[in-house]
Amino acid sequence: MKKSRPILWIVIIAAVASAGYYGWQKFGAGDAGKAQVAQKGPPRAPAIPVSVSPVQKVDFAVYLTGLGTVQGFNTVQVRSRVDGQIDKIAFTEGQIAKAGELLASIDPRPYQATLDQAKAKKAQDEASLANANLELQRAMRLGEFATAQRVDTQRSTVAQLTAQIAADDAAISNAQTQLDYTQIKSPITGVAGLRQVDVGNIVNASTQTGIVTISQVEPISVIFTAPEDQLPYISEGQKAGALKVIAFTTDGKKTLAEGTLAVINNQVDTTSGTIRLKAVFDNKDHALWPGQSVSTRLLVRTLKDATVVPDDAVQHSTNGLYAYTVNQDNKAEVHKIKVSYAIDGRSVVDEGLSPGQQVITGGQFKVQPGSLVSTAVASSDPAQNKVRRE
Repeated sequence: MKKSRPILWIVIIAAVASAGYYGWQKFGAGDAGKAQVAQKGPPRAPAIPVSVSPVQKVDFAVYLTGLGTVQGFNTVQVRSRVDGQIDKIAFTEGQIAKAGELLASIDPRPYQATLDQAKAKKAQDEASLANANLELQRAMRLGEFATAQRVDTQRSTVAQLTAQIAADDAAISNAQTQLDYTQIKSPITGVAGLRQVDVGNIVNASTQTGIVTISQVEPISVIFTAPEDQLPYISEGQKAGALKVIAFTTDGKKTLAEGTLAVINNQVDTTSGTIRLKAVFDNKDHALWPGQSVSTRLLVRTLKDATVVPDDAVQHSTNGLYAYTVNQDNKAEVHKIKVSYAIDGRSVVDEGLSPGQQVITGGQFKVQPGSLVSTAVASSDPAQNKVRRE
């Protein structure tokens, strides 16, 4: 019994020590930890990843966009000017027909006969005139033995025959012209369309059906419209020189040709509030074709030292337009802005931003004024789709 008492006391002391340590850990240490957390404050929110781009000061080209239709610079429907049967078709559909080149021929025999008849009539009248001149000379040599009436009559005969020969010359010229019309030639240089008659058909000068249509494609023109409120800027720009016009496919993805503004129509269409314009293109590669629909861009003017940002930086709200910038502390700031032009993914900011500021172009949906952000700037090399973190 005496030996077991010390062991019992040791067990009791150990149990009391364990209970005290457990109570200190649960209540004392916990309160100390909470005090440390309270001193450090709430956990810091993570930075929001965004994309940024600098506000630039550059020269900004102002274009007016519109829709237009390509027209041949000259378009001719070739028709026969005489009646007859088609003997030959000398062109191929779609070929480039040169001015003066033979397109078709009509049976020339009736017109050749008329020409020959006119020439024969002139020869006959020339013989009569020669005889009349001889008679006049003989009458004049007779002197007083020839009456004045005879001399006057012979002079009148000579004058009549001279006039008749002049009429014969006119008849020959007309017959020659009619004969030439049997050779139908291209009046301009252009592309030949689809053939409208075949060999063996009878054509008439009075019918509206043509042989073929020729369209000049070098140069070529485009007719398009612009809002009437832009007319003062167009007129002012044209005084300084020819305004550049760019023709695109209707989806705007492919550039077809570049030309110049040639004509401003003499009146505004009051029903649509637009003005018709005509641009001319060299079209050496035949990228434009008559009847084709295109979208157009007319360079009206160039804004010098304009404040420009990407379109993605411009945000919309019920109170107007705004943009987020990143300050030196990497915190977002909101700015109300005014935009005058937005072309090709860039916007001109008239108020609210200054060159050199960094505007947020991506990730704005998570950003609030004062939010901490981590910026990413797109690579300047368009061939590399990489992002540089800052």
